[in-house]
Amino acid sequence: MRAHRLFAACYDRMNDAAERRFLGRRRHDLLHGLTGTVLDVGAGTGANFQHLRAAERIVATEPDPAMRKRLERRTGEAAAPVEIRDAPAESLPFPDGSFDAVVFTLVLCTVADPDAALAEARRVLRRDGTLVLLEHVRGDERLARVQDRITPLWKRVGAGCHPNRDSLATLRRRDEFTLDSVEEFAELPRWVPASPMIQVTAHAR
Repeated sequence: MRAHRLFAACYDRMNDAAERRFLGRRRHDLLHGLTGTVLDVGAGTGANFQHLRAAERIVATEPDPAMRKRLERRTGEAAAPVEIRDAPAESLPFPDGSFDAVVFTLVLCTVADPDAALAEARRVLRRDGTLVLLEHVRGDERLARVQDRITPLWKRVGAGCHPNRDSLATLRRRDEFTLDSVEEFAELPRWVPASPMIQVTAHAR
């Protein structure tokens, strides 16, 4: 996979205000109670590590070499041992039923095939394992039209990010998960295309 060096170098600074205002709290709410072996898919620069306080073991996948380099520097923030693997979300190198929880945070917007990524998440989850998502998704009406128009440019500057991805609809189509809680929210200004967002907890059937 091509390394997005400039994007990786700027990523934490770009997100800093949002992390302080609401993303950090959202991450904490979703992640602090996850136990056992947790898979963090597309872990980026490691923003989730500090919130996985109850995990016994963390496995973080990140296919972008530039992101992975920064991810490795933050393993010390985790309360549990961390293993980092170079793997895309659509092809996870783990046996069936390997994990107690699978985490997607700001990832499904960039993967090549969200359906395949969610299918892989279910495969590596144990039965009744937990799936959590924190993602920006497609808006309604005018916002959706704007997202459609800017997606080609946004993908180029945002390391493949699609602001018009309807990840919640993709998840709802998959019958191997039962949704336990779904919250849609809009904390960013209305002009920001990476909005609204969803916070989801589900379990594997």
